[in-house]
Amino acid sequence: MKEKIDLRVVKTNKVLFNALITLMEQKDFEKIKISDICEVALINRSTFYAHYEDKYDLLLAMIDNLKQNLENELKQNKEENISKNYFIELLKILINHVDEKRTTYNSILKNDKNGILIDFLIDVSNRDLISRLKNNNIVKSNIPLDIITKFYIGGIVSIGVDWIKNKDKYTKEELILYFDKLIPDKI
Repeated sequence: MKEKIDLRVVKTNKVLFNALITLMEQKDFEKIKISDICEVALINRSTFYAHYEDKYDLLLAMIDNLKQNLENELKQNKEENISKNYFIELLKILINHVDEKRTTYNSILKNDKNGILIDFLIDVSNRDLISRLKNNNIVKSNIPLDIITKFYIGGIVSIGVDWIKNKDKYTKEELILYFDKLIPDKI
């Protein structure tokens, strides 16, 4: 039997995440206080502490939530073979995911002094790629797999982060077109 979801917890998490994002757009994460978060979220401090130890715990929960959403979205990639089509589809999924949550990603990136966002994007993408490699064992290349994964995932994430920072620089369609031209047909 499936575990019931407590909608009150979901709602509380959502308002706390949104409050943190709003505040991170206005000031550095280090300057945000729990009282600021509670004020914006319209909740009591006791409610905050019933769910989180501190603002760092809240930030990690928000990032874990993003990570879980992205992992679920990457599973929708129907491309089985590790090919140009797989990487183009991976890029489309990443771009759409980030675009739908642009404010959240911008807020995190603006305050991300330790590269947590880049690490999590690379980690999630790399795990998806590695799990597909293990499941289908079809790579027609004499290049070691770890080199292939780091090369493509690193490029996709690096350009994706630049795109988050500079949305008006390229459209989603342009990025996909550029990757289509950059990635060789045979990997």
